Amino acid sequence: MQGLLIFGLGNLAAGYTYAQSPLADGYSATCKRIAMSISPASQVFYPGSEKFNADIAHWANSSSDLPMCTVEPGTLRDVGLILQQISLVRVPFAVKGGGHTTNPGFSSTPGVHISMSRFNDIVIREDSETVEIGAGLTWTDVYAYLIPKGINVVGGRLKGVGVAGYTLGGGYSWKTNQFGLTIDTVTEFELVTPSGEVKMVTEKDKELWFALRGGFNNYGIVTKFTLKSHKQTDVWGALLDFAEDLADVAQATFAKFLAQQHDHKAAQLGEFVYSNGSVLFGISLFYDAPEPPEGLYDDLLSLPATSKSIFKGAFPEFISSQFLPTYERVYFNGVPMLHYTEPIMKAFVNETKFWGDMLSKYDKNILVVYSLDPFEPDFLTHGGLSAYPPDRSLAVLPSSIYCGWTNNSADKYMADAMRRSAASLVAAGIQDGQDLDKAAPYVNYALFGTPLEKMYGQHLERLREIRKMYDPEDIMGLAGGWKF
Repeated sequence: MQGLLIFGLGNLAAGYTYAQSPLADGYSATCKRIAMSISPASQVFYPGSEKFNADIAHWANSSSDLPMCTVEPGTLRDVGLILQQISLVRVPFAVKGGGHTTNPGFSSTPGVHISMSRFNDIVIREDSETVEIGAGLTWTDVYAYLIPKGINVVGGRLKGVGVAGYTLGGGYSWKTNQFGLTIDTVTEFELVTPSGEVKMVTEKDKELWFALRGGFNNYGIVTKFTLKSHKQTDVWGALLDFAEDLADVAQATFAKFLAQQHDHKAAQLGEFVYSNGSVLFGISLFYDAPEPPEGLYDDLLSLPATSKSIFKGAFPEFISSQFLPTYERVYFNGVPMLHYTEPIMKAFVNETKFWGDMLSKYDKNILVVYSLDPFEPDFLTHGGLSAYPPDRSLAVLPSSIYCGWTNNSADKYMADAMRRSAASLVAAGIQDGQDLDKAAPYVNYALFGTPLEKMYGQHLERLREIRKMYDPEDIMGLAGGWKF
C-alpha cells in the first residue's frame, strides 16, 4: 500500500506547476536559500525524486500535500538554519516524523517540508537506564532494535506509528497501566528553538518541560527523546472476533471484565467494526509476560467467538499483529469516556451501525471502526503536571472513531459525521452518569477543528504564554498542527 501511495504522489508532483504566483516564487527562493546554507549532512529534494516522494508520504494519502521542496536536516545546526531561512519571508512549512497523523496539513504543506528521517539514532544508556531515540524513527524501528537486547520503552501500540508526534501528544501504550503515558517516561528532550538555539530540556526547565509534554511543535523542533527503559520478556496476547449475533454476550462479558480486573500488566482494546450492514465486535488482549495469571481471561476466552487467535512471543511481533488497514483517506476523532458500561457499549454499537449505513452511501468501500481504550483508574498518577492531559485527577479513557474511504468528494461528510457522532457518544456518557463536562479528548485522536479549550482546558493560557516566551515571532505558527 505504501508503494502505491508514493507512486501516486510522484505522478502528481511530476505534473504540477509551482511558479505561477508570488507565493510560489517565495517558496522556491526559500528552498534555494536553504540548499545554499545547510551543511553536506543535510539535503534538499524537489518533485520527481524518490527522496521527495518518501519525505512527503504519510500513512494515509489524505494527510499529504505537495510542497515546493523537502529538506532532510542531518545536524542540529542545520535545523536552526532551516528555521532561520523560513522565518525571513514567513514561508509555511511542515515537520514530519513518522507521518502517521491523519489530520490534513498537520505534517504537510505547500511550502517547505522538513523530514526528520536523518535523526534516526538509538542509543542505550545502561548507566541511567534510559534510551535516546531520534525524532525520525517509528516505534516499529525502536522495538526492532531494543527487544533483542532485552529492554523496552513505553511506546506506540500499532505498527508504523511515528515516535515524535505520538510522544509530543502524550502517548497511550500497552504499558500505560504500569508506567503511565509515554511523556511520563521522558527524561529529556533535545529541542531546537525557533531562534536556532539548542536546548536539552529536563524537568529543571519548568515551563518548557510542562509545555513539551503534550504541546506538540509549538516551541520548536524536537530532534531527540530520552526515555526511561525497562526489561522486556516475551509477551502474551489474544485476538477475539465476534459476529453480530454473538456480540451482545461478548460486550457484556467484556464490560464485566473491565470492572473487575485490575492487573496492571494487562491491557486491552475493544473495537466495533461496520461491515456490510452489520456491526462486528473485536477484543485485543495483551499481557506483559510470557503467560497471564491462571484464570485471568477465562470468561473472555470461553466465549463462542467467530475467530480466536492466541499470541505468545516477542513484543515486536505482537505489535505487528495490531494494525488498521491503510486507506487512501483516513480521519480519526476522539471520544472521552470515564467508564465502559454495557449502556455505553450499546451506544457505540448504535453509532457504528447508524453512521456505517449513512456514510456507505458516499463510499461503498468505507471502513468504520469505533474503539474502546480502557485503562486502570490510576494510570495518570505515574506522571506530573503536563500540557496534556489538563486534569490528571480525571482518568479519561481515549476512545476513538476511525473512518477510512477512497472517494475524496466524501471528505466533508466524513468529518461532519465524526464530529456529530463524538458529540452523541459524549451525551450518552453523561446520561450514563459520567462527569464528562471537563473530560478532554485525546489530542492525537482529535479531528481537525476540535477547539483547543476542549483538549487543554485551564492549561491553554499558560501554554500560550510559554509560546510567546520561546517563539515571540510565531515562527512555529507557520507549521501545521494544534497551534497555541
